[in-house]
Amino acid sequence: MISAGIYGFVLGATLIIAIGAQNAFILRQGLLRQHVFVLCLICAVSDALLIAVGVAGVGAIVSRSPNLIASIQLTGALFLFFYAIISIRRAFHPDGMELRKNGGHSRKSAIAICLAFTFLNPHVYLDTVLLLGGLSSAYQGNERIAYGLGAALASFVWFFALGYGARLLGPYFAKPKSWQVLDCLIAVVMAGLGLHLLYDFVNA
Repeated sequence: MISAGIYGFVLGATLIIAIGAQNAFILRQGLLRQHVFVLCLICAVSDALLIAVGVAGVGAIVSRSPNLIASIQLTGALFLFFYAIISIRRAFHPDGMELRKNGGHSRKSAIAICLAFTFLNPHVYLDTVLLLGGLSSAYQGNERIAYGLGAALASFVWFFALGYGARLLGPYFAKPKSWQVLDCLIAVVMAGLGLHLLYDFVNA
């Protein structure tokens, strides 16, 4: 049972530790030190719920619904393009660390954006519900539960480490130029993910 939990943790960590929409957003909020706890909690709990759904066997059902997947792909692509545009506009109007006071999101806005990055991104479902859920079929009973808990724990560890660890980079972001570079990188990541989703939608 312990080995199943470790395997779930390692696999979960491997899937979520990558440059993506969620991670880029949490990194920026961590640098701004705005709503970090609640946003990290939302991401981690959302992953845990989706992993639980996948481990319970729902992933197999979702994989048989191409229309549902296509709808999520198109909606997710449009949202990512929209946020990429926002990031580019922000890059041309940097305010350095003053963004902590004036350039961040309100709590409600940050939560809404975080939820959108989580549930409008088909890759989240692919990683948690389909892939992690599908691989859980190798285990039964308590081992399967341990596997799911291990994968969920990896999500909690990663998001809180990213959100609160980002503040260590604070000194490097005291200059407007650093924020310009970060926002440009975020825009590239968002646009790239959006193009990938759009490509998958067109070629579905």
